Amino acid sequence: MLTLFGAPGSGSAAIEAALVLCGADYRVVTAATWEADSALDELRRANPLQQIPTLVLADGSALSESAAILIHLGLAHPASNLLPADAAARAQAMRGLVFIAANCYAAIGVIDYPERWCADADAAATDNLRRGARARLHRYWDVFADTFGAPQPFFGGAAPGALDIHAAVVSRWSGARAHLKRMRPALHALVGRVDTHPTLAPVFTRHWPG
Repeated sequence: MLTLFGAPGSGSAAIEAALVLCGADYRVVTAATWEADSALDELRRANPLQQIPTLVLADGSALSESAAILIHLGLAHPASNLLPADAAARAQAMRGLVFIAANCYAAIGVIDYPERWCADADAAATDNLRRGARARLHRYWDVFADTFGAPQPFFGGAAPGALDIHAAVVSRWSGARAHLKRMRPALHALVGRVDTHPTLAPVFTRHWPG
């Protein structure tokens, strides 16, 4: 039994979707700094930074960082299609996963918590920082789309893989879908196909009802 620490409408949706594709036996524990009545103490014991998602493996060890978790699951469950079997394609999928984590996630952190990056700033300064970070986030998604394309139907081939899931989840909870629809419609269509994929749709519906 694996334990996934997460929260509704968060990046933990990507790991939950991957676990479904793996056919893994897991439980979800709600734990987030913005969820007052959640298992924060339990999460803190597994991950001192209290990050979600955090995945506790069967041996009791903890994995954090969405890209690392997705890569681990893809390697541990090769039949899941999370990572391509072809070495060159797998390398590009890993590159895409780390691109999202290193660039998009970083910008989202500034958007959500500008005060962490601008000490003693007034409201106008934090607002300027937030607007700049959002513009940078949109630029990162443009570069992602231009670099990795938007294949039919999925990055993972005929079925969605880790990169499809990661792009769909992060673009959704970061509020980047409207930008993608305007500026990179092919990528917008791809992540929409992930949302409605028969195996994954129940996960997305639980995290984003309606």
